[in-house]
Amino acid sequence: MADGVAGTVGAMIGGMEYTNLGRTGLSVSRICLGTMNFGPTVSEEDSHGVLDHALAEGVNFVDTANVYGRQRGEGITEKVLGSWFAQGDGRRETTVLATKVYGPMGDGPNDRGLSARHIVTACEESLRRMRTDYIDLYQMHHVERSTPWEEIWQAMDLLVSQGKIRYVGSSNFAGWHIAACNEEARRRHSLGLVSEQCIYNLMNRYVELEVLPAAEHYGVGILPWSPLNGGALSGVLRKLADGTAERSAHSRAAEAVEHDRVQLERWEALCEELGHPPTEVALAWLLSQPVVTAPIVGPRTIAHVDGAINAIRLTLEPETLAALDALFPPVGKSGPGPEAWAW
Repeated sequence: MADGVAGTVGAMIGGMEYTNLGRTGLSVSRICLGTMNFGPTVSEEDSHGVLDHALAEGVNFVDTANVYGRQRGEGITEKVLGSWFAQGDGRRETTVLATKVYGPMGDGPNDRGLSARHIVTACEESLRRMRTDYIDLYQMHHVERSTPWEEIWQAMDLLVSQGKIRYVGSSNFAGWHIAACNEEARRRHSLGLVSEQCIYNLMNRYVELEVLPAAEHYGVGILPWSPLNGGALSGVLRKLADGTAERSAHSRAAEAVEHDRVQLERWEALCEELGHPPTEVALAWLLSQPVVTAPIVGPRTIAHVDGAINAIRLTLEPETLAALDALFPPVGKSGPGPEAWAW
């Protein structure tokens, strides 16, 4: 397992920028299409329309999870993807497909977690729902503290050898989890984790302390989820004022308005001064962070996809980045730990 920088930005192809997934040779778009809304919020037909548009625009990276869909054990969102892939025309071959394992898929004691039994069973069920022979990136959705890393890698290595998965990633891991997991993989001569999916945005920068340094050391690409902090960074004040807030009025955005109104007022004023929508500026900031492979956006419409793609073409000047740091200060004295809190 080689240590090093997680990902190298490649050339623009057809208006889309691609980069390596962590230290691998796999090329993925700088935007990852999150699918949590597909099924419970967005109809199957409309979800297919969003996926088709994203693929046509060069977005080749799609993320899901077996628990998405709000019906335990049903894998509704994975089924939506399966029916999309079934339409053919290169959809599956073009897509870098990521899904996750960990959450409860039934009521039994072995229907969740990261036991070797559950990892293998859940993978086979995800393959069936998504009507595909392989998963490009199989991610642990959370840490399983009661399962040893040796058992987890035994299951993952088996799935790789069977051709059912290509790479392994994590989600919601601490920095020391990334280290422990990859050191066990090193002992087994396995590739190890290649990506970490974590909450990361201007309003939530805790991962900069230890998760990002660990990821950079091990060549693990960062896939930020909730890049808009539940909609708070999407221009929520203006949307609430003009009645176009959609889900923002019922999410973390509403809480942020109550606690961070002054900060959000300054944020939206800064974006207006820059002449770019808040969504695009928030995503562009994440894309400027060296270890970030691709923010995960959860579009409900084609317009949301286009807004995310526009962020790739937005380069923030040093003075703008400094202004954002002043408005949304990093934890501690900035930078990685222990320098962030020590001398």
